[in-house]
Amino acid sequence: MKDNSSLLKIFSSRKTIALLFLGFSSGLPFYLTGQTLQAWLTKEGISLGAIGLFSLVKLPYSLKFLWSPLVDRYVPPFLGRRRGWLVITQVALLLMIALMASQRPSQGVQVLAVIAFIVTFLSASQDIVVDAYRTDVLEATERGPGTSVYLIGYRVAILTTFSLALFLASIMPWQGVYLFMSLLMLVGVVSTLLAPEPPLRDHPPQSLYGAVTLPFIDFFQRHGSVQAILILLFIMIYKLGDSLLKNVSIPFLLAKGLHFTEQDLALPNALGIFAVIVGTSVGGAVIAKIGINRSLWIFAILQAVGNLSYFALAVVGKNFPLMVLAINIENLCYGLESVAFVVFLMSLCTQGFSATQFALLSSLQAFSRDILTAPAGAWAEATGWSWFFLLTAIAALPGLLLLPMFAPWNPQPAGIPRPGLDDEEQDLWGKK
Repeated sequence: MKDNSSLLKIFSSRKTIALLFLGFSSGLPFYLTGQTLQAWLTKEGISLGAIGLFSLVKLPYSLKFLWSPLVDRYVPPFLGRRRGWLVITQVALLLMIALMASQRPSQGVQVLAVIAFIVTFLSASQDIVVDAYRTDVLEATERGPGTSVYLIGYRVAILTTFSLALFLASIMPWQGVYLFMSLLMLVGVVSTLLAPEPPLRDHPPQSLYGAVTLPFIDFFQRHGSVQAILILLFIMIYKLGDSLLKNVSIPFLLAKGLHFTEQDLALPNALGIFAVIVGTSVGGAVIAKIGINRSLWIFAILQAVGNLSYFALAVVGKNFPLMVLAINIENLCYGLESVAFVVFLMSLCTQGFSATQFALLSSLQAFSRDILTAPAGAWAEATGWSWFFLLTAIAALPGLLLLPMFAPWNPQPAGIPRPGLDDEEQDLWGKK
């Protein structure tokens, strides 16, 4: 009962509620320069080749670590080290998304492309600050619930900027849709003004050179060279199996595999989004109960099980109920694994350099998601769908084999803290 009361207190705290709305603010611009923008351009009769080139405006999301040291080094003259930068990026996003609403793609897309790139740069910058804020403001016991609430807000924003945007576009011009979406950035501005500023526990860098170099020095000094390299390798491969599956899941379900129709997938995919939300909610609560170490183990195994649901579907063939089940199981497990992974990255960061360190660590995972999974389609063609999905489940094993090196199931007391290890009194399973 006491544990449930403490958990409820964390979920209802001021900073956790603030993270819900900051997650919404962080997710809002993502589709407005991606799938939703593609829908607008398609409606305007823009060529497929030109629409494809718009994917280049997403580049700042992969390169955000390059300017993240600026966020650690410089402090705005108002609202503090984290909230000041949040308001700056959120107000700028509101103005630039509204400027997108003033464009008419049918008369030329060059200016719209430049504005969309600026929106992506500002969105990536907001992500840098939100990640640092979340890392700084949450105590170790709050990271699971706080991160799950943040991810729920992010997913709600994705639903808003795609499903709601497409509905609004059926009853009003796209310019009106984007203007309305720009005003939703006020959610982030207001939540930032009401959110608490994280207390400064570690010394921030005193020079730009220090902001660039000290995060690396700090990371390797705290973990040691060998363990630090193993952690970086783990970050790259922990979600590899899931990323491989997601890279080809839609082609598998459509014309390249089972030949379901787009209409067949509409409801299951909508349910899948809610399955992700449920997974992140449950994941945050589980992490608060059993700690990050054991959660990483359990959720990695469950994600492999989620991938096996696609293996079963590939073996059985076209089967609508099994397809709905597979999509929802995989998305539920994806939500569990995602919240554990984000909390683990947070546990690796020092507050003085949290913006830079989190941006660098998350970029490693993005490299795995975007680069290492690029041959997934060719591998599926070479092996066949059944074997491919079986291999994606097996891809979870290398990450599990690395976990004992820095996140053992039953950690032993050590002279120095290690990432993700709880104090003895926090070991709710009573095992050491």
